[in-house]
Amino acid sequence: MTESHWGDNLARNLRGDSGKEPENPLRSFAELTGIFAQLQENIYKVIVGKENVVSLVLAALVSRGHVLLQDIPGVGKTTLAKSIARSISADYARIQFTPDLLPSDITGSTIYSPKEERFFWSPGPLFANIVLADEINRTSPRTQAALLEAMEEQQVTVDRTTHPLPDPFFVIATQNPYEVHGTFPLPEGQTDRFLVSLSIGLPDRSSEHQLVRDQLVRHPLDQLKPVVDAAQIVDLQAAVREIKVADSVLNYALNIVDATRNHADISLGASPRASVALVHTCQGLAFAQGRSYVIPDDMQKAAVPVLAHRIALKRRSSLRGEDAAGIIDSIVASRRVPV
Repeated sequence: MTESHWGDNLARNLRGDSGKEPENPLRSFAELTGIFAQLQENIYKVIVGKENVVSLVLAALVSRGHVLLQDIPGVGKTTLAKSIARSISADYARIQFTPDLLPSDITGSTIYSPKEERFFWSPGPLFANIVLADEINRTSPRTQAALLEAMEEQQVTVDRTTHPLPDPFFVIATQNPYEVHGTFPLPEGQTDRFLVSLSIGLPDRSSEHQLVRDQLVRHPLDQLKPVVDAAQIVDLQAAVREIKVADSVLNYALNIVDATRNHADISLGASPRASVALVHTCQGLAFAQGRSYVIPDDMQKAAVPVLAHRIALKRRSSLRGEDAAGIIDSIVASRRVPV
């Protein structure tokens, strides 16, 4: 399908069953990718020298996924989350996870009003378009589990009543994997809910020089203005689902995932959810590059961020110094690339 036909098809999908044109319809593929590029460039004003990380995080956003940022303090995890939130005119909430945080503190609760003599629903900070779950591993597994339904089904159930979360709904969680005192490791079921897991890493000398100079007077984040709104993000998410995936490329993805289930160093391989996550992330990356189709390069770029946090290594492999990212890289390198 050509890009122009693709855009016409998307416009029909956005109109829905009524066949009526929506307000300010986005008719062309170029318009859609242009909005994405504008969002990306806005974030580059704050996040310096980390184009690949920004691209993957935004790919997760438009793929309707969530992101886990794992790194040492001070490399910009929270700044990246705030940059995205300020670039989008949408509701934003930051939740500082602590050991005494309760599930109701984030989901909300039913409260009785003596004056009105009735119960009413009081939503928590989870009811926002963009949620920063800061230091998520510093709260108890019980509170961590309160995010499971929200991240998977975009809803929260409290007192037998289900409350839908806003659309779009995007969670960016952060944690410091090098500090274990006072932390609760995320269980496999929780990490599996994150579309991608990323490490920002230290900047190179040139990027760090620019970063420090940019903050001599004020932080660039203070001057960042919204460039898109929540409705446009929903349009982009609909567009990403239209990105084409050829059978040969899909089989390439399945070969990579299947190899994790039969690897000598892996005790728990990736699930079918990982296969779906890998393809969806690649659709987001293709869209970020202005393509209406996925290529093998997208798979190679997404494999580690999507799969490494979803597998468990055998004890002997860990003792030998093996890590999940290195094993995923070796699997990708050993698979035949489709033409």
